[in-house]
Amino acid sequence: MEALGEYNPRTLSEILQDFKGRRIALIKALTTDVEDFYKKCDPEKENLCLYGFPSEEWEVNLPAEEVPPELPEPALGINFARDGMQEKDWLSLIAVHCDAWLLSVAFYLGARYGFDKSDRKRLFNMINDLPTVFEVVTGAAKKQTKEKPASNHSSKSKSNSKVSKNAKVQTKDENEVLDEEDDEEHSDTLCGACGENYASDEFWICCDICERWFHGKCVKITPARAEHIKQYKCPSCSNKRARP
Repeated sequence: MEALGEYNPRTLSEILQDFKGRRIALIKALTTDVEDFYKKCDPEKENLCLYGFPSEEWEVNLPAEEVPPELPEPALGINFARDGMQEKDWLSLIAVHCDAWLLSVAFYLGARYGFDKSDRKRLFNMINDLPTVFEVVTGAAKKQTKEKPASNHSSKSKSNSKVSKNAKVQTKDENEVLDEEDDEEHSDTLCGACGENYASDEFWICCDICERWFHGKCVKITPARAEHIKQYKCPSCSNKRARP
C-alpha cells in the first residue's frame, strides 16, 4: 500500500505529474492490461480496490488499514460486480470511480500544501485538458478523430496503413510538407492505451480491428517488429472473448 513517505509532491507541477502517472496506470489496467486486471478482481475475495501509482504501475489490493488513510482511498469492492454485469459496463463504472479518485488525490495534496484559489484553478484546468479515464476506456475521447488517421492511410499498403509516418526513411527536406500535414492530421489523435495526444517524434501503430492508434511503447511494439505484422490487434481486441 502506498504512503507518501519520502515521495511528497508539493508544487503544482509535481502534483500534476503525480496525477498523470496515476492516470496512465489506471488506463493501462483497464485497457492494455485488462486481462490481468480481470483475473485479479476475484469476487470470492474480500473488498478490493484498484490503485494507480505515480510510477505508472497499478495494483488490485485491500484498502489501507489506518484511519484516516495517508491518501484518499479508491472505490471499495470493485471485484464484487465483476460477474454481475457486462464487462464493458463494469470497466466503464470502474473508470468513472477512477476519475473521481484521481481528482480527490490531486486536490487532497493541493489542500494539504496550501494551494490558494488561483493554484486550485490552474491545477483543475491542466487536469481538465486531459481526457478522463472514462473517456479513454469507452472510446468517447476518440469519436471525433477516430476516422481521420485511418482514412488518411486507407489507400496505402497494409504495412503503411497501420504504422504512423513517424517511422521515416526519407530525409527531412524530401518530406517536410508531408510531415507537417501528418502532424496536423494526427494532432487530435489520442493513444488508446494512455490517452495522451499524438507527438510527431513518437512511433505509433493502428489496430486493424478497432482502428484505434497507440504509442508503440504503450503496446510494446517497435517499428521493426511492426513491419512483420500482417494484421495488428491491440491488447483489448486480442483479449476480447465471451466471459461467463
